[in-house]
Formats: sequence, structure tokens, C-alpha cells
Amino acid sequence: MDATVKHLRIPPEMAVYAEKHEIFDLIQALVRNLIIDKPTDPIQYLIGLLKKESIEVPRVILLGPPASGKRTIAKKLCERIGAIHITASDILKADTDITRAALQYRQNNQDVPKDLWIKLIQQRLSKSDCVRRGWVLEAIPKNGEEALCLQEAGISPEHVVMLQAPDGVLTERILGKRIDPVTGDVYHVTFIWPENADVAQRLERPQGLMTKDLMRATLELYHRQAHTLQSTYRSCLRVINADQPHVDVFAQVLTYVMTRPHSAAPHTPRILLLGPPGSGKSLQASLLAHKYSIVDICCGELLKAAAADGTSMGELIKPFLESGRQVPDVMVRQILTERLSRLDCTTHGWVLHGFPRDVDQAAELQEANFSPSRVFFLEMDDDVAVARLALRSVDPATGERYHALHKPAPNREVQARLWYDPWDSEEELQKRLKDYWSQTAALQAFYPQAVRVNADQDPHAVSECLESVLVGRLPKVPPGSPSVVL
Repeated sequence: MDATVKHLRIPPEMAVYAEKHEIFDLIQALVRNLIIDKPTDPIQYLIGLLKKESIEVPRVILLGPPASGKRTIAKKLCERIGAIHITASDILKADTDITRAALQYRQNNQDVPKDLWIKLIQQRLSKSDCVRRGWVLEAIPKNGEEALCLQEAGISPEHVVMLQAPDGVLTERILGKRIDPVTGDVYHVTFIWPENADVAQRLERPQGLMTKDLMRATLELYHRQAHTLQSTYRSCLRVINADQPHVDVFAQVLTYVMTRPHSAAPHTPRILLLGPPGSGKSLQASLLAHKYSIVDICCGELLKAAAADGTSMGELIKPFLESGRQVPDVMVRQILTERLSRLDCTTHGWVLHGFPRDVDQAAELQEANFSPSRVFFLEMDDDVAVARLALRSVDPATGERYHALHKPAPNREVQARLWYDPWDSEEELQKRLKDYWSQTAALQAFYPQAVRVNADQDPHAVSECLESVLVGRLPKVPPGSPSVVL
């Protein structure tokens, strides 16, 4: 057989390393920046990029009609993600020849030529602060033609947010708009009033406040331009309703900006499901394994299978299982790592539940080079968990499962022979729940990228939450933010 056509099996450690450090996306980002910026010395340019803290800096465009809250959202967003807030007035502050030429057009009440305006934007975005920290362009571009010019100049945003609200709401907002002359922050007499009395006292009506007729004409012009802008940025656009409390608007904007572009990198799912007894780990693992053709590994079932196969290790753990004692970690680790090392797990991926139970076990799993790529905490109240488990039973004659509330026995005869697992008694469940919660905070700290999912809902709704994270890249998390909650 020709050795050049043999199937090449990549060692699992290589795939784990590449996924952990996002090597595929790193190379893709380097090539993208190289093509866009076209440096005269590509090698030194790439070295400079690699020396930066992060190649993926925020590049956001925030659009919307007058009084939609662009300034307020842009300022809060920049404070949260550390990006540079850029407005049209900021671009015209530089002391350069092209800036002075642009200001001359403004003084003569003329529009700045498109090519000159694009050069000004390029000039500002090429400064070290924007290159290092990223940027948020507020109300730029104004129309589709300007957007296309930006694209031709290599200015390509990762996220575009367009705020929308009914014209009547926007008109009411513009008439009640107030400005803090010290900070430039925008407030409103009805919607956003400052908590600080000193700030409230110094607020001023903006100069040149639009009349209703002028506002109507401005909104008509904006709506004509907005359609073209939506078409230009459709691949990275999110339209958000601005007719709601600004706190909610900001939360939606931040959530979208923190999402990461789709990655074409090869990915082998390594999923870890954690949660209290009764949270549905086994069911969700089964659903994921069936849909994505990955291996479902329940630690408890794995130990039972090992005890039943008659091997020397099985004989060692059998007494622990029969007496209800916890199997020593060294034995669990040996059986689990052997199973995770098999070809089906390394090629198709796996979903693990029932392990780890504490930080020491999690560290052992990591030291054995079996780091999960996704970690989920299925969360629910203890009362719900007890109701799910303590009231379930099995008909020993048919194997049918019943539940006192959701699926009661069909008749008295079946009810009389139902078997209840002592392991699911309320007293035993309270002990297991106490043990779980005593380790949860430490495990969540050990897995800071973990996603918390509300398990007290329909199983298919839970499954959809899990899949929404599985199919895409994990969102970026701003400094000081808690783990993602679905």
C-alpha cells in the first residue's frame, strides 16, 4: 500500500492544544490583517501583531436615528470593553493638513468630499490607541455610499448595531434632551435623569435643538439611508429595539458585541455536564450524543460496567459499589482515562457526566490531558430536584418508569408493585444535594468559561440552550463579568 495515501491519525494532544490556543483562528486573523493593512514589511508587521496582548480587538459600528441613544450606549460600551469611542467631531480634532482642509469645507457649509472623509477616518483608526484597544464608531457611516468607501479602504467592523424606535418616541426624546456641559453626557427629562443633584442642576438644553418639522424631515432621510446600510452590513448586523429602558438596550448590545465570529476551525466536542441530582444530566447527554454522534460517558455506569466485566480492576471496585461507598479517585481516574483515550472518543468527541465531583478530580482530569471544550452547569432549586427524584418509581414487572405527579401508575395493581430506589429517598437526596453545593463554587471558579443553564424547564428547551453554545465559539467575557447564564 502507498504510504502517502494512508489515513493520518492526529494525536489527540495536538488537537487539544490547537483548540485551546485557537491556532487556526490565530493564523486566519493574521492573514486577514495582513491583506487589509498591506504593510511594506509583512514579517515585521506580523511580529508586531503577535506581540500585542490580543489580535482580536473590538471593531464596532453603532448606528441609529437621532435620539435613539447612540451616545449613551457607545460611552457605556467603551467603558465596559475598553475600546476607543470615535465620533465625527473626534475625527476632526487632529492637527493635520487634511483635517484643516475638511474643517474649511465645514466652515463654508459644504459637505466634506468622500475621499477626504475616508482618509480622516483611516487616520484616526490607525493611531496606536485604536490599534491596541479597538474602536466603536458612533453614527459613522451615514449612508450606503460611505459604507462601501470604508470597506474599500479596509475598514471592516466585526459587529454593527443599529438602534430602532418609533418616530413618535424619537421626537419626544429629542424635545426632552439635556446635555451635561462638563462631561458631555446625554440625559432626558423623562427617560434618563441623573441621580446626582449637582449634575441635574447644571444640565442644559442642546444648542440648535430640532423642531418637530425638522425632526420629521431628518427621520425621513435617515430611513432612506438605513435600508442601504442594513444591506451593506447584513452579515454582521444586529437591529435592536431602542424603545425600552437604556439598561436593557445596553445589555443586548453588549451581549451581541461579545459574540465571536464563526470559526471554520476543526472542532472535536469535549463536553462536561455538571449539576445537582435530578437536573437532567443523563437525559441531556443522551440527546447530545444522539444528535452529534459523540460518545455518552456516565461515570457511574462506567464503574458498574467495569465491575461486571471480571477484570482485576473490576474486582477491586466491586466491593465499593456493593457497599455504597465512594470508589477511590485513583481507580476512577484509571478507568475514566482509559475510556476517554479510545479511538471513538478522540475522533468523534465525548460528553461526560458524573465526574468530576470536586476540584481535585477536575484537576486530575486536566492533568491527564482531558480538558473539556465546553462546560455546563445545569441549575435548579433543591425542592424541584427532590420532587423530580423522590416521586419516581419503576414497575419491576414491565420496567416502565412512573412519577407520582407527571406520570402516575395507571391502576392500583401497578401502583401496589412499584419499586422506589432507596438512593432517591428524600433524606438521601438532601445529603447528595448538600455534597454537590459544597463543591459547586470551587468548580465554577475552576471552570471560569462554564455556561450556567436553567434546568427547571422543558428538556428540549434545555437542549436548545446547550446547542446554542456548542455550535458557536464561546462569547468573549469582559473583565469582571460573571460566567454566561442561559
